[in-house]
Amino acid sequence: MSTMFENLSERLERSFKILKGEGRITEINIAETLKDVRRALMDADVNYKVAKKFTDTVKQKALGRDVINALKPRELMIKIVHEELVELMGGIQAPLNLSGNPTVILMSGLQGSGKTTFSGKLARRLKSSKGRRPLLVAGDVYRPAAIEQLKVLGESIGVPVYTEEGNKNPVEIALNGIAYAKAHHYDLVVVDTAGRLAVDEQMMREIEAIKRATKPQETLFVVDAMTGQDAVNTAKTFNDRLDFDGVVLTKLDGDARGGAALSIRSVVDKPIKFIGSGEKLEDLQEFNPEGMASRILGMGDIVELANRVQALYDQKEAERLQEKIQKNKFDFEDFLQQIHQIKKMGNLKELASMIPGVGKAIKDIDIDDDAFKGIEAIINSMTPYERHNPEAINGSRRQRIARGSGTSMQEVNRLLKHFEQTRSMMRKVSNMKNPMKMMQQLKGQAGKRR
Repeated sequence: MSTMFENLSERLERSFKILKGEGRITEINIAETLKDVRRALMDADVNYKVAKKFTDTVKQKALGRDVINALKPRELMIKIVHEELVELMGGIQAPLNLSGNPTVILMSGLQGSGKTTFSGKLARRLKSSKGRRPLLVAGDVYRPAAIEQLKVLGESIGVPVYTEEGNKNPVEIALNGIAYAKAHHYDLVVVDTAGRLAVDEQMMREIEAIKRATKPQETLFVVDAMTGQDAVNTAKTFNDRLDFDGVVLTKLDGDARGGAALSIRSVVDKPIKFIGSGEKLEDLQEFNPEGMASRILGMGDIVELANRVQALYDQKEAERLQEKIQKNKFDFEDFLQQIHQIKKMGNLKELASMIPGVGKAIKDIDIDDDAFKGIEAIINSMTPYERHNPEAINGSRRQRIARGSGTSMQEVNRLLKHFEQTRSMMRKVSNMKNPMKMMQQLKGQAGKRR
């Protein structure tokens, strides 16, 4: 997400600077700002009609709220643009329909859009967050590599994959997969289907037939966000034939201009339900129009950050950790576990950009996902006794740890010093008594600001 919308964010920021410092502004100034906003949207590959309608609506609302007489016209304009960006992307979050036993989710989209990877990501997410028992069905009968890929994904997340070697009828495979799920008490079936390099009639007839036969609770259209307006056009073609329930935008971490995310809802009138922003299986988010609008405008997304923390939050583990912190028994074993939890939350730069005010500050800073690599190497070079008793790590032990981890004595000393400072600070921070309460408060504050 951070890469895709950086240019748009910078352009919008420049547009609002036209109003900065103006005590009173004129209708001409508003027109100048919105002309720049429209140009920024079009440069981000937003459909021209969508961009024009957007700025016309913003202008109408701005004049209706007496922006001309406002003491802080820039702030009010940003608020209106934020509201309209939220509306443009669907207004509210659209949840999956998980009714039915089993729930059937059908994937559609072009080859290379990321359907198979998303199928695995979704099965993993619903297994861990909803306690579902998923079954993946390999319905791409044309590409053996796709079936193999699904098997590998299934194995890595502990989800079985239903295949029928030699059967070239995807409708039969899908129906048999659902029957297998019922017989073996799987309550969720994710049907991966074949894609093509381009939309063709055979492909459309095939996916239509699968949908008619399986009667899925959800039909999702998966599209590569980096294809820009082509993504929007393909979505319209699929929707005209399939009447799908929602869109999944993949590769939102790429260098494309982001117009698909802003245009697709207006063109097909179907919600974006998920966004993929990386290759890791945990790199999947439910799409939240409010959060995305905030991030586009450089306002962060504390709600999404809180959701990620909550998804990994374990009450018993938190209580155990709290007790150790209060007794000053927090050790390197606990420290390593916290690092692993942070890494599970996703890309570090993306996480930092969700904190209000941080996104702009770090846009030119390269935050490597391997930032913890040296720390982990040092901790892994400690003996179990040393991890549990950091104060016992004397000079000779430090030398051995430095050699074992391929680092220097200075790096080992620095980590030990920072660890002690962190341990001391954690004892003083009262919010650590209930981290989830703290995150809930932050979510509430974010909601009030919006």
